[in-house]
Amino acid sequence: MAPKKTILLGVTGSIACYKAADIVTALVKKGHDVTVVMTRDAEEFVAPLTFQTLSSNRVYTDMFCVPEEWDAKHVSLAKKADLIVIAPATANILGKLAGGICDDMLTCTVAASEAPVLIAPAMNDVMYRNRIVQENIGKLKKSGYSFIGPRTGRLACGYEALGCLAEVGDIIQQIEKLL
Repeated sequence: MAPKKTILLGVTGSIACYKAADIVTALVKKGHDVTVVMTRDAEEFVAPLTFQTLSSNRVYTDMFCVPEEWDAKHVSLAKKADLIVIAPATANILGKLAGGICDDMLTCTVAASEAPVLIAPAMNDVMYRNRIVQENIGKLKKSGYSFIGPRTGRLACGYEALGCLAEVGDIIQQIEKLL
């Protein structure tokens, strides 16, 4: 068995964020240490307690909560990560990362890390095909970020199109390749 790796999972505000619970479960079963960082929008879909229970680790949602002991948490999380995975990744997070915007715990942690980053987009097909979103994806790829998906499937808007989060099994396989 490969040595235990530390994976930081970023969860953003897409309806697909419930599938991130399956990602955490699969990674923990493989023996990895998983820490989840959620955006405020993600908390509208899934409670942090879900990820805390599945990962057995504290979930981070806020840059400005008072720590029990001094620690620039976004920096310490960034340093200990062997891999950062953002699943699901919204158009919003893609734009922030591509623009170097660091206005929440997830974007600050990614910017402070030298770990590889895997991004699994999930959004409406028109949003995904949007020229600016595609430019942001291109910019991130050029900067060394890896991507998986999206795939074609039933979208939240009710029709079949490109924009669904990649299958959890495929995401796990890609994570294992990157580790």
